[in-house]
Amino acid sequence: MPNGMNIHTPPRGRTGDSGTFLRHRCFPAISVSPFAGGKVFVLSMTQTKPALLHMIEMVFPDQTNHYGTLFGGHALRLMDKAAFVAASRHARRTVVTACSERVDFKAAVRHGSLVELIASVVKTGRTSMTVSVDLFAEDLLSGSRELCANGRFVLVALDEYGTPTSVPAVAI
Repeated sequence: MPNGMNIHTPPRGRTGDSGTFLRHRCFPAISVSPFAGGKVFVLSMTQTKPALLHMIEMVFPDQTNHYGTLFGGHALRLMDKAAFVAASRHARRTVVTACSERVDFKAAVRHGSLVELIASVVKTGRTSMTVSVDLFAEDLLSGSRELCANGRFVLVALDEYGTPTSVPAVAI
């Protein structure tokens, strides 16, 4: 490991209402992802390349319906939140959601599952960004993972006056 670099655990600082924490693949700290077979990822708060944003959330009973599965609206909320953070980090501006282009629900997420959302900016316009989001569920006891939903969200960057403003192109 390079001098001055060490394994770093997910931040404990700002957590969401259900224990959400964020991971972002950039430079210079190192983290080992439990969802990538122990692969080492380089992390930082400053984006230098196109990056994947990882959000982790636990599914609790108050987020589920009478079948014990995650409410679709709650899944959309989590996916939009991941898209927002990915777009905010890309643009380094205030961003707002303009639309969700398409969301496909592929499998139910059971209560007690761990949910991982993976988001990345896949396309930029003059003031807009299209963000792709995948939602995976993991059974904590067996370790099995399944893609449960994926979608694309369009977000627009705003300047300090609330007017749409330009965004950087996606680096290749």
